[in-house]
Amino acid sequence: MPLINRAVSRVVRGPAVVLLLGGILWLTGCGSGGRAPIEDRHSPAAVGGVASERYVVRRGDTLYAIAFRFGMDFRSVAAVNGIASPYTIYPGQNLVIRPGSDVAASPPRSAPDTRSTRSVPVAAAPVRTPPAPAPVTQPPAAPAISAPAAARSVDPAPPLAAARTAPAARLRPVSAWRWPSEGPVTRRYSATVHKGIDIGGRRGDPVVAVAAGDVVYAGTGIVGFGELLIIKHDDVYLSAYGHNDRLLVVEGARVDAGQQIAEKGSTGTDVVKLHFEIRKEGKPIDPIQLLPRR
Repeated sequence: MPLINRAVSRVVRGPAVVLLLGGILWLTGCGSGGRAPIEDRHSPAAVGGVASERYVVRRGDTLYAIAFRFGMDFRSVAAVNGIASPYTIYPGQNLVIRPGSDVAASPPRSAPDTRSTRSVPVAAAPVRTPPAPAPVTQPPAAPAISAPAAARSVDPAPPLAAARTAPAARLRPVSAWRWPSEGPVTRRYSATVHKGIDIGGRRGDPVVAVAAGDVVYAGTGIVGFGELLIIKHDDVYLSAYGHNDRLLVVEGARVDAGQQIAEKGSTGTDVVKLHFEIRKEGKPIDPIQLLPRR
């Protein structure tokens, strides 16, 4: 009997070891996939894990900055959400980012409250009663229902973009471009992970507008860009200037070609440089294709 038991034990132990080793190899294979490019600043992970089809507006956002973050044309985002110029958005507003999404966008906070709108006509409508000389009095519950709507209309949530909107004058198409800063190009454009160029230099070096336009974003709300400026040049082109040490213009300002708009720095990164991008209809393109030869 001891000999039989030892034989059975060997038979059972052999397959068990094989199964255990197989399970370990399978788990290892599942976890060994290639890493996502950490410098793709326009993926959902790079914007705080937000799904690519929709975005909830946060304080400090502008429609231009949201569209820039997802590599979209601001006009497309505005159109699919029914937002007209001057593209006012509100904190908590749920925006559809990509056309064709089955996610419905929530209306701005300034839209009428549908529950209150429906309740007032019902309360004010005459009650079906036999004819009487005295008019039907309104139920006492009606004022209580309409009070919240009145409070919202008197003191609505302040729009994010109302005081941050660029001048209404139409911008001329860009006829010539200039370099945004002196210094060597330390990293070139890549369609997959690096959507612009990096220009080296010293802290405090001047950063200038590559063409005339309106400042449509100025701040630090887009992860990976530090102190960032976005300039709208016309209905086709935007330019972006990241990692600045100090911004010299504010949102809504009109700037001229060659005007200093910032000082070069290292915000959001570990070395002094200017990260520069040009977007054509919301899509990043290689800036070297447009900038003059040095």
